[in-house]
Amino acid sequence: MKLHYRQMGEGAPLIILHGLYGSSDNWLNIARELAGHYRVYLPDLRNHGRSPHSPTHTYPDMAADLLEFFDDQGLDQVHLLGHSMGGKAAIFFAADHPARTRSLIAVDIGPSGYSNLDEPNPTALNHLNITTALYNLDPGQISTIRQADQQLAQAIPYQQVRQFLLKNLKRNKQTGQYQWLLNIEAIRNELPKIMDGLDPQAYQSHGGITAFPVLFIKGEQSPYIGAKEMEAIHKIFPQAQIETIEQAGHWVHAQKRRPFLSLVSRFLEQH
Repeated sequence: MKLHYRQMGEGAPLIILHGLYGSSDNWLNIARELAGHYRVYLPDLRNHGRSPHSPTHTYPDMAADLLEFFDDQGLDQVHLLGHSMGGKAAIFFAADHPARTRSLIAVDIGPSGYSNLDEPNPTALNHLNITTALYNLDPGQISTIRQADQQLAQAIPYQQVRQFLLKNLKRNKQTGQYQWLLNIEAIRNELPKIMDGLDPQAYQSHGGITAFPVLFIKGEQSPYIGAKEMEAIHKIFPQAQIETIEQAGHWVHAQKRRPFLSLVSRFLEQH
């Protein structure tokens, strides 16, 4: 699959992968900061942004898309940075292609599967609820973003989450009607696979992955990297560095931009 992408800067290549319901647009500010030292690529993952849609949405799919992107751009070895679903996609790619991975930074996501993120929680997104709400919103029946927001509010009470989701609702210049950039049906159908992960035991039995440096960044107030995920990280990446950014939730890079950039820049400079 040919992914839509943005590119900026010069230097060693760095690929940044957005999270679920996101797009390359979410990372433009961070990319501009890093572009002074790196050649930054911002792809839209499949079924997101301006990249093609597909009925399947698994991590092996996304890793294969990423390998094709590497080859199309003539990239041999790259720094990989991914947030949430994008972090998991980066983990899957790096595990399968260690020789193509210069370093790996996973932001507020662990390497193993998540089975409890459909439970209502102010921080952990209720993904089943969200995908159902998006699926039930017919963009052809609305005339303003405000109308869409009011309809989503019935199922998604958190305004910040709704604002993030509604960035995917765009007006078609030809028809004048709104349409989703997201392939909501595929994401909804593939949600169990999006919650999937690597099997820590399979990697621990072979000594784990040590071919490249790894950094996991956790938001202090986020539940995505708890005790279970910490254990999985150490089994799969026994030499991994784990850092916590204080007073940050799941969107670490947006909520604590300066501490996040400082941590990422310092890690990249060392590798």
